[in-house]
Amino acid sequence: MDYLQITGKKFLVTGVANKKSVAWLVARAIEALGGTVLYSVHSEERRELLEPLLRGKPVFVCDVAEEAGAQGLADAVSSAGHGVIHGLVHSIAFAKYRAGKQAFHETSREDFLQATTVSAFSLVELARAFKPLLAADASVVSVGISSQVTAVGYGCMSPVKAALESVTRFLAKSFSADTRVRFNTVNSGPLKTSASAGIPGYLESYLFAEKLTLRKRGLETREVADAVVWLLSPRSSGVNAQGIVVDAGMGWNYFDEEVVKAAMRIGV
Repeated sequence: MDYLQITGKKFLVTGVANKKSVAWLVARAIEALGGTVLYSVHSEERRELLEPLLRGKPVFVCDVAEEAGAQGLADAVSSAGHGVIHGLVHSIAFAKYRAGKQAFHETSREDFLQATTVSAFSLVELARAFKPLLAADASVVSVGISSQVTAVGYGCMSPVKAALESVTRFLAKSFSADTRVRFNTVNSGPLKTSASAGIPGYLESYLFAEKLTLRKRGLETREVADAVVWLLSPRSSGVNAQGIVVDAGMGWNYFDEEVVKAAMRIGV
């Protein structure tokens, strides 16, 4: 039974970096359900590194930091004759961590604008470029984080991801004028990914988050990917302009008794 109704449909997945990526697990799930995935990677070097994973699959190169990157990707997909796209996954983020942990107010204009361009505004450019190729009821899903995260090590990424969520809502409204295309984000708790490894102090944050989940077990990348796939499917047709939090209950467990007791012991 094709419960998610993904069989025979086509999806563009951006941001695959390696086997630990949310984007990679999303793509694998789509293919397992009978869908077709078009892959977009950051550079030719990345495509070469991913050759063992993506051999025989349609792979395109797009650097969203370039102003014409998104339109070039849409043109390449169109020229390759892939037809209608039923869903698009935005799993792209970048921020510079020049000198380890840095107070947010020390963020440079250059770094903030670059992070915003790549991690948030790129969704606007991709949506605009792919609008003619999207099915009337397509679903666009971005991978974000909780906008309430204020860890110093995250630098400017938290406000930039908050911008991504806001951009998502405005795109949902904008596209509603003449389509039924939906836009949503999956806001993830801390994950064990290669991208996360570059965040100063991330390991400690991940271990702390693990203690705060209601189940006392860290969030799995697969769980985030599964939420993305559901939002891509027609089974989530009533969900639009939303930020769906997937954090195993962490966000509602600030005053976990075990964690509070441990913190008080440390503070004594």
